[in-house]
Amino acid sequence: EIERAIYARLVQKVGNRHHWEDWANDIAKIANTHIDRIRGILENPDNTEERVAFIAFAADLRHNLNDSISDDEIIEMLAQHLITKPVFDALFEGYSFAQHNPISQAMQTVVDILESHQIGKEADTLKAFYDSVKFRAAGIDNAAGKQKIVVELYDKFFRNAFPRMSERLGIVYTPVEVVDFIIHSVNHLLQTEFNQTLGSQGVHILDPFTGTGTFITRLLQSGLITPEELPYKYQHEIHANEIVLLAYYIAAINIEATYHGILQGAYQPFEGICLTDTFQLYEKEDLGDAMLAKNNNRRRRQKQLDIRVILGNPPYSAGQGSANDNNQNIAYPHLDDRIRRTYADRSTATLKNALYDSYIRAIRWASDRIGDSGVVGFVTNAGYLDSNSADGLRKCLAEEFSNIYVFHLRGNQRTAGELSRKEGGKIFGAGSRAPIAISLLVKNPAGEQQGQIYFHDIGDYLTREEKLGKLIEFGSIEGITEQALWQSVTPDPHGDWLNQRDDGFQQYIVMGDKSGTESLTLFENYSRGIETTRDAWCYNPSRHAVEANMKRMIDFYNTEVDRFSEATRGKDRKTKETLVDTVINTDATKISWSSSLMPGLISAKKGNFDNTRLIVSMYRPFTRCWLCYDNMFNHRVGQMPRIFPDSAAENLVIAMTAIGSRNGFSCLMSNKVTDLNSMEAGAQCFPLYLYDEDERAENPPDSRMDSLFADHAPVTPGRKKRYALTDEGLEHFRKSYPGIEISKEDVFYYVYGLLHAPWYRDQYADNLAKELPRIPCVPGVDRFRAFCQAGRDLAGLHLNYETVESYPLTITVHGEPTLTDADYRVEKMRYGKEGKIKDLTTIHYNDRITLSGIPLEAYEYIVNGKPALDWVVERQCVKTDKDSGIVSDANDWAVETLHNPKYPLELVGKVVAVALGTRKIISNLRELS
Repeated sequence: EIERAIYARLVQKVGNRHHWEDWANDIAKIANTHIDRIRGILENPDNTEERVAFIAFAADLRHNLNDSISDDEIIEMLAQHLITKPVFDALFEGYSFAQHNPISQAMQTVVDILESHQIGKEADTLKAFYDSVKFRAAGIDNAAGKQKIVVELYDKFFRNAFPRMSERLGIVYTPVEVVDFIIHSVNHLLQTEFNQTLGSQGVHILDPFTGTGTFITRLLQSGLITPEELPYKYQHEIHANEIVLLAYYIAAINIEATYHGILQGAYQPFEGICLTDTFQLYEKEDLGDAMLAKNNNRRRRQKQLDIRVILGNPPYSAGQGSANDNNQNIAYPHLDDRIRRTYADRSTATLKNALYDSYIRAIRWASDRIGDSGVVGFVTNAGYLDSNSADGLRKCLAEEFSNIYVFHLRGNQRTAGELSRKEGGKIFGAGSRAPIAISLLVKNPAGEQQGQIYFHDIGDYLTREEKLGKLIEFGSIEGITEQALWQSVTPDPHGDWLNQRDDGFQQYIVMGDKSGTESLTLFENYSRGIETTRDAWCYNPSRHAVEANMKRMIDFYNTEVDRFSEATRGKDRKTKETLVDTVINTDATKISWSSSLMPGLISAKKGNFDNTRLIVSMYRPFTRCWLCYDNMFNHRVGQMPRIFPDSAAENLVIAMTAIGSRNGFSCLMSNKVTDLNSMEAGAQCFPLYLYDEDERAENPPDSRMDSLFADHAPVTPGRKKRYALTDEGLEHFRKSYPGIEISKEDVFYYVYGLLHAPWYRDQYADNLAKELPRIPCVPGVDRFRAFCQAGRDLAGLHLNYETVESYPLTITVHGEPTLTDADYRVEKMRYGKEGKIKDLTTIHYNDRITLSGIPLEAYEYIVNGKPALDWVVERQCVKTDKDSGIVSDANDWAVETLHNPKYPLELVGKVVAVALGTRKIISNLRELS
């Protein structure tokens, strides 16, 4: 009996198997029901009182947040309030949060007016969920325990129930180890730089992106503010902002409960928190609000304060991935202008869009907000430390701050292979794959020196838990200082802090330049690879599938053109542009929208399918497939039409990783239109030829390149081709090697050979990560010729990988010894395993066939961050696009195009042969420095 009673109690305490992740799915559905019902009430012109109340509330809310917030987003917030108010009532029973919080009061006022329509009747179905929250909270009488429940709710409930808002705003929970390290570090800097502490009167503290309030709650619990200092600090000098309603609710009640848990006594609301968009708060003057007057008063008061400490975890969102998301970042004219006049103006990068990432906006905003004296403590994406586009940001930080401390936590999982393993665990778990850094920025006008930069790298191969353990061990930057682990950084003239460039690189001729700053370049023009933003529709191993998919998508697009034209009849173009997001159908199974389609939609330009636009392309390394090469439905074609104007055009391109590649420098030659993502950070394609339609064309002889084309086609009618290499570039090489005949093709292959040389990649790795390659003239004619020949040999292997002689692998057949064509079908290849260790000598091709005897040396040839063979294993498969539902079946290329069902299997042996051949050529280049 006792055993059964204990067992029953244990089961009850564990709770229902209907976990909070599952509730999130139910709640998402109920929220949508609330949203539909509220929208229906407001669309009915007879509901005058309800409409007036909503319009007034919406106007106030836009003023408190930002003007871009839509009616739909406000309705979603009301639905969130309906669902979550009982959660907090259950979790913090006895508190008067809902009665004291100004946002909750305003929300409830609107909800009360709508309640006559029974908008919340579905909430009854959530009684079990609310009971589970109450049950979990029962018996927990300390703030830390309730905080844990709040965090779990936020992590398992909010991000699942409302994923789109979470993604757009870059919401991710900050581990307390990171929070504590930042808080104690800031306190240490206040003591050493200003002879103050976080508890000192007059030191106003702001968390501008408070999320669930973790930074403030941990600050209250840290002991750095004495019990005597705490009441005044809590009421007057601690401030927090949050833009997301649910996170704001959680933060407010979390901070209040923590404070009450420390000092006990009567309920004391936290009046330092504002529902606001921190960036927007400083874009315009505040006006009086009717329904949100208390919140607005808090905002106005905060703006007038002399903020001395800013700490937190800024949002990391860089923007939407597709126009289907309808999830764009917001523009902040004043803040973005500050970025333009500082970070962007000081940058030498061509592309500067990354400077408007939310976390960089936060750095710019915080740098301005603390004025000429104070401390900023942020945990952010670490990309700014080494990215090419952030060179201006680094220059400005070194000038604006007296001391900068950076603790690099690594964790960049956008890398691959060994580099990824060295980066170690992700600090934010599944919340972010980016590298992470803690940055502490000090402005002290009385400091002895300015622009001092100190850097500490946490180290290689550490798990997330080991990294968090180190943060606990150090405690703060004081712990690192005591162990003398800081590396002092002196920026170079390029603004580089880490991985500084070899200045000798500048003496060489640059491959290309579109800025107009270089007087001598090797290539007249080059192009990014094709960017479709509609890969599922535009690419496929099956020609028939591409045709069917494109026809279906174009038909839908044309229908949307007609529907949009009808919906916006009589409107001017500017008005039409503002209506696009609310009118278009963003069903991802029908179309993938992007900004390049919008002008055609607004202008009522119809699309049409032309099967002559179907061409063979290089989609990924050692992966060819069909592409609908269409200027209207490919998002960005760049200069590619001058390189491959159509399917009949012959050319060669050296496709290489772009500036900022996380996987190191890599290149691969192609004789097909090349996709942007065939190389990391966006393939840059340097061609042998350019196609012209004017008298400048020279029609060079083809004798040296014809053999490299497996499907030789006639010269494109109506166009003439000429070499893309400049005359000046050729003359540069001829002067370096007098007495021998050198052609532009010789230089082209020389470049390809040189770019594979290990000594070149090693010596100039930091340069190649931040600028386009520059090409030295190696000493001696013999070395030059050797590189030319190496380039030709490499080109032959890489272009003709489908026809080279296969490396002899052992093929084991399971079951019946005789194989039919159907037995060669591949779904997903897998490497072998010895226990838990991957066996790279073996590939399980399918259930019938296993390949073995793969030499490990084959994996030494790396293309775009992966061994060449990994690309075969990854791409020769059947894959379904999760958004569109379109199937990409590699067997279709084998059967339909090559009429060879064995092709995927044979490709394994061929790419092994290519890898070993490449390795041998590269090995010979080691001596040719």
